[in-house]
Amino acid sequence: QVQLVEFGGGVVQAGGSLRLSCAASGTIRFNTMGWYRQAPGKQRELVAAITSGGSTNYADSVKGRFTISRDNAKNTVYLQMNSLKPEDTAVYYCNAVVRPPIGPTITYWGKGTLVTVSS
Repeated sequence: QVQLVEFGGGVVQAGGSLRLSCAASGTIRFNTMGWYRQAPGKQRELVAAITSGGSTNYADSVKGRFTISRDNAKNTVYLQMNSLKPEDTAVYYCNAVVRPPIGPTITYWGKGTLVTVSS
């Protein structure tokens, strides 16, 4: 059973920084790892994703402020968040996807970590 465990959430003032990390148990090689977030009353949205080869994708709202990276050897993904804004307040979820050559895509989720940005 794969588990994703997030670390690094907390309370920060606007303009500050936080670094989230997510460690996956086991030795599965994930095709894509990423971060989603869900603010109160809103749908879960993609924040950033990174492939095993290092290609990245960001939501427009975080481009230039957030940086995603991963350590394939440690099965860990990171999200460096700078210049945080109150609208970044949300529960951040780690996501990992496996696309086997045969069979369905498998998606794993962490339990989430709360990021609160005060104005």
